[in-house]
Amino acid sequence: MLIETLKSLFNRDLNKLKVEIESYQNENQIWVIDKNISNSAGNLCLHLIGNINTYIGAEIGKTAYVRNRPLEFSLKDIPKSELITKIEDTIIVVNNAFDTLTEEDLEAIYPQIVFEKEMTTGFFLVHLSTHLAYHLGQINYHRRLL
Repeated sequence: MLIETLKSLFNRDLNKLKVEIESYQNENQIWVIDKNISNSAGNLCLHLIGNINTYIGAEIGKTAYVRNRPLEFSLKDIPKSELITKIEDTIIVVNNAFDTLTEEDLEAIYPQIVFEKEMTTGFFLVHLSTHLAYHLGQINYHRRLL
């Protein structure tokens, strides 16, 4: 049951991320930072894509994705269409990975130490879902503030 719930939440929020990026009428504003906003929507989008492709794609889905986290925050001016394609590709990765999971997998210890301590895969996937929702909210505010 948790697997289908998580799959549904990731699909919902990744599709919402796609809508948020599509909703920027001026493509340049995706990359704007202003006042105390230190991360652009584009960089947060790249960060979410890197995060999900690392911890769900590479670790659970065995995609061989290699993350370059510093680039998630330093790349600029990637076309909106390319960000959207990356989001769509990430949705496929998430669905493929979740299709391989079992309830026993959720109870197992996640293979990487991420927060300096062991945790179950289920716990970490819930964390990743809330991490996605957190940054999605930031992107929504970023878009509406600009």
